This record gives sequence, C-alpha cells and structure tokens, in this order.
Amino acid sequence: MTQTTGADSPRTSFLAEVKDAVTPRATVLVTGTVALALLFIASYVGALHDPKPKSVPLGVVAPEVAAQQAVTRLENLPDDPLNPRALPDVATARDQILNREIDGALVIDPAGTTDTLLVATGAGRALAATLEALVATLERSEARTLRTLDVAPADRQDANGLTSFYVVVGWCVGGYLCASIMTISSGARRLTLRRSVIRLIVMGLVAIVAGLGGALIAGPILGALPGSIAALWGVGALIVFAVGAATLACQALFGLAGIGLAILLVVILGNPSAGGALPPPLLPPFWRDIGPALPPGAGTWATRSIAYFKGNDTTDSLLVLSAWAAAGIAITLLAAAMRGKESTKPQVTTPAET
Repeated sequence: MTQTTGADSPRTSFLAEVKDAVTPRATVLVTGTVALALLFIASYVGALHDPKPKSVPLGVVAPEVAAQQAVTRLENLPDDPLNPRALPDVATARDQILNREIDGALVIDPAGTTDTLLVATGAGRALAATLEALVATLERSEARTLRTLDVAPADRQDANGLTSFYVVVGWCVGGYLCASIMTISSGARRLTLRRSVIRLIVMGLVAIVAGLGGALIAGPILGALPGSIAALWGVGALIVFAVGAATLACQALFGLAGIGLAILLVVILGNPSAGGALPPPLLPPFWRDIGPALPPGAGTWATRSIAYFKGNDTTDSLLVLSAWAAAGIAITLLAAAMRGKESTKPQVTTPAET
C-alpha cells in the first residue's frame, strides 16, 4: 500500500469545501443582498436624517393689506420653507385643509396680538409641529403670540399619526411576500400562462383577506385608526394586490432576481418616501418626488385621507395603485405568453445532429 503526502492536499480540500459551501449562484445572491442592504441604509438615512420644510402650502387669513404683507414676508423666508397664499376667511382655510390642498393656515387678528395657526395632525404630527415652531418664531419676532388649533386631529391611539403608514407597510409586505412565496415554492417549473393566471387569482383572494384583516386590526380591534372600515378594506386590498401583481411581473421578467427588484421599489425606495415618518413637505426633493408614484406613498396618502380627511383627495392615489395593479397583470401575462411561445417553437436540427 502506498501513501501520498501532497503538500497541496489541505489547500485543495479547503477550496473544494468553500465551493461547496458558497456556490457561484449563492455568491451572486449574497452580493445582491449586500447591495440591497447598503441601498436600504442609503435610502432611509438619506430621506429621514435631516428633515427640512420645503414649500409647505400655508393659507393666510387676514384683511387684504395685512394678508398680502404676511404672504410677502413668508415668501421671503430663507430656503423657501413655505408656499403661502391669501385666503378670504377661516371657513375657506378649514375646507382647504380638510381637502388636503394646504397643510395649515395662519389666521391673523389685526385687532389683537394673538394669531391662530390651523394645523392637521392627522396628516402627520411632525409636519404640524414643524409649522408651529416655524410660525411661532416669526410671531415672536414681531412681539405677537400664537395659539394652535388642530382641525383634523390624529386619534389619541394613533401615536404621531403613523398608524396609517404602518398599516400600509404591512399590506405591502404581505403583497410581495405572498407573490414571492408562490414563485419560489414552484421551484424550477416553467412559467406558463395558466399558472400565471392562477397566481394572480390567488393574489386577489389574498388581497381581499389581508385588506379586511388590516382594516379590522387597526380599526375596531386596536382602536388605532378611525375612518370607514369598508373604505380602508378596499384600499388595503388594492395595495396588497398592486404590490403582489408588480412582484409577479418582476419575477416573470427577471426570475428570482425580480424579488430583489420588488424589494428595491417597495421597501428601499417606497417606504422612506411614503410620507409616513416624515410627511412629503419635510422630505428631500428626490424622495418627495418619487413617493406619490410608488405603492407605499400612494397607499399612505389614501389611508390618511380616509382616516382623517373624510376620504378627500384620494383619486390620484387610487389611480396610481390601480396602474401598478394593471401593469402587474399585463406584464405577468404577457411574459408568460411569450415564454409559452418560445417553448413551443420547433427545434431545428443540423445534419450533424441527425
């Protein structure tokens, strides 16, 4: 019997173990995961680390001359934190706040030294607090005092007005996780048109259940979110289905990598720009611009409108969510149909092969 003592054997054995433990496919997936983690940090920190008001719509109610002077003074503030406009009376200011056309209103009392700031904490306490601090500073500089009146208050059980955002995050997570699980659990089985239709139908059923569950938990069960249960159910179902259909579309186009794309769109870009932790006027330009076009932002706006603003100004958000749902359906079915055609093409053989 002979014995081999090759010096390179331990190294070769270790390299083989490494290749077995971390396959090339795993390396690609791990690299993608690290990239998503770093993008997550960059997006959340970039959006939320330094909130500054920018062009916050603010009404000004005062006699004509005083109103114009106040508007001019507010327009000339450094860095343009406010976008003031004169309004004829307090009733108009209230209506515009409840219609979500403006975020607050300064009511100037020309006969006294105390003015009133109308805010809506239902749209986010951070924005209301920012407006109050900004206007109070201006009032003190003119030897005037300020009192604050909340015309659309957040529920006492809704800490910082964030429940609507958290509910939407849950609905979004349910959407992309359910879609991802349906695809991953099928393994390497080929995508077909029939299979895609079935998944979309299942996604619709999941959306109905998850939408109702979220509305009931946040509403009557925990008492954290007011508003119509039926309306919240409908919005929740639309959010879950829109995100789920979009995730199925990403997977139909890019395979397992599509899950990463869905996470990029919904979690990494969508959540910090949704106007939850910081309402849109406090976000940096990039996040403020993309938020309304992504499901978390559209869903948060619609949910807050239902809870605190009598369902006003939800049309654009519902159209955005519907567009995501429709695009997800169309892309998923089209990709499945195209792959089906490719699989049925006759194979051309060469004389060498015969």
